[in-house]
This record gives sequence, structure tokens and C-alpha cells, in this order.
Amino acid sequence: MTTAASMPVPFPFSAITGQPHLRQALLLAAVDPGLGGVLIEGPRGTAKTTAARALAELLPGAPFVTLPLGASLESLVGTLDLGQALAGHELKFAPGLLARANGGVLYVDEINLLPDALIDSLLDAAASGVNVVERDGISHRHAARFVLVGTMNPEEGTLRPQLLDRFGLCVQLRNIEDAAERQAIVRARLAFDVDPQGFRAKHAEAEAALAAALVKARAIVADASALPYGDDVHEAVGALCIASQVDGLRADLVMLRSARALAAWEGAAAITADHVQRVAEAVLLHRRKPEAEGAASASAPVTSNTQRAPNSSGTGQNNASDQDWGAMPPESVGIERVKPLRPLIPSQTAQQAAPKKA
Repeated sequence: MTTAASMPVPFPFSAITGQPHLRQALLLAAVDPGLGGVLIEGPRGTAKTTAARALAELLPGAPFVTLPLGASLESLVGTLDLGQALAGHELKFAPGLLARANGGVLYVDEINLLPDALIDSLLDAAASGVNVVERDGISHRHAARFVLVGTMNPEEGTLRPQLLDRFGLCVQLRNIEDAAERQAIVRARLAFDVDPQGFRAKHAEAEAALAAALVKARAIVADASALPYGDDVHEAVGALCIASQVDGLRADLVMLRSARALAAWEGAAAITADHVQRVAEAVLLHRRKPEAEGAASASAPVTSNTQRAPNSSGTGQNNASDQDWGAMPPESVGIERVKPLRPLIPSQTAQQAAPKKA
């Protein structure tokens, strides 16, 4: 297990630039950990780990716990304390990583490489806020309210749809192609590496403001009477989820909670359809059906491989991007007479003419 005490000095969250969707998703999950965590997809070197470690520092006294790929189910959920059992002949619960992450951030790098059994237990606890252990003669339950952050590189495999759906939010990162933005990120990172404490001192005021805003937003979300949902919000959520052809109602519930967390973070007086629109993509990205993504292209006329629809110029000739490079032109095939085959089963006349054996 790796905790915040053994971690290097974290990069300030307020100094992370170039990833606005990542910042928003992490902050919303910190405002309402019941969202079910954040899944971050993207190539290497896109600040996935840096952002997760920086988020934990914004939560007062929050531990940062890393779940290694080689962890066992017992080390995750907890198990029987064998030392106590053998020494005192009593059953005692030994807490796992879920208990140690309570109130903080539980980080899983390359979560798509974890066994499904660990992912199931992890997501159950992240969504419910409670870890229940019924094994080895132990019946124990404890609070497990943490911000789950999982990262993965799609090039190395993905998660099953059933597991994807249980993540609250998903962010898909891409390589930054703007030259000025890349240079600003590199300069900030080099300045941090040269003088971490000096760099953090420059961002101390911004970090304190973010931490205070999180405390305030979490208090608003904890108040059940604050920021109720209006009919217009429900209609916006329902329309977006139906258009994305999602399975079940988990997307609706997560979208409503995310919109409420965003309204609380911004100090809004009420939840609006605009809040729903701004969180919709993070909620639907990993739940949207492929048919919904290609709905626009599906409405175009369908043509055969050998006869393409004319292009917009009306010339009847296709652009290079529209050609079907795998199509082969039809070829005429001649008919050739073949020698008739003798039947394997003799005819009835032949059977009658054949002499019978004595």
C-alpha cells in the first residue's frame, strides 16, 4: 500500500492547465463522492496521475491510497486478523485498503488490468459508501466514502460494459496539439521539478481557495433540502439519456447528482438545464451506444459496394475518401459441362438383378 506519507510532493491542482474536463470531473467527484468515481482514459503523459494526487491535497486530512495491480481481494476489502486469532483465540477484523481510503482518494492506475472481482468490490463500495465483509467467520461493515479515480490507456484493453456503467463519470484525454499550451505546461512542470516548495508557495492562495470552495460545496450537497430538482432539469436529463440509448436508469441518476454537484460548486441558487448540459458528456461518454454515436451517418442512403451514391457535385464520381477500396469488379464466369457422377446407392433395378448369396 502507498499512502500520502510516502508520496512525493504533489503538483498543485490549481496549476494544472490544458485539461479543463479532467479538472471539472475530479472536482465534481470530490463534491459528491457518491457519484461513483471518475474513469480517466487517455495516452501516457496526460496528467492523469498528477491530477489524482493533487486532488487529495484539496481535501482536509484526506489520505491518498493507491491500489496496486497485484493486490488481493483480502487486501482490498479486509479480512480476518490471523495474528489476533491465533494469539487470543478471538476473531478480529483487519482493515483493507477501502477502510484506509475512507475520507480520501483511492487511486487505481491501469484499472482495466485489474481482475473483475476486485473491480466489482471497488465499485460497490465507491457507489454505496459502505464496505461489507462476510467471510472467514467475519461479519463486518464500515464506512468507505472515498473519491475513486481510475485511469486506463485504451490501447491496452478496456473494461466490460457492465463495469464501465458503474463508473459515475468518464473523461477521455487527448494529446495537446496547441504549441503555446504545450510550452506553458512544460515550463510549469520544469519549474516545479527545480523548486517544488517554491512553486507550491506561488499557488498556495489558489489552492486554499479551491479547498475552501470544496468544503462549502460538500456542505451544500450534504443538505438534502438544498438545490432540489425541477421539472425542466428532469426533462433535460431524460432527453439526453434517451438520445444516447443508455441501458437502465443509472445514467439519469448520475447526471442529476452531477448537475447538483456542479450547481453547489458554483454557488448557484438552483439547478438549471445548463448545469445538466455541462455534465452530460462526462456521464454519457462511456454509456452511449455506438448506434447513437452514428445516428447521423445512419440516416444517409445505403448503397451497395459496386454502386455508390453520386457526390454533391452531381458528377456521379466518388471522392477518394468515399471509395470502397475492398470492392472487386464483377467478372463473368463461363459454364462448363462436367461429367455426370455415378450414384453411391445402387438403383432398385440393379439390386433386384444382383444374385443373392447362399
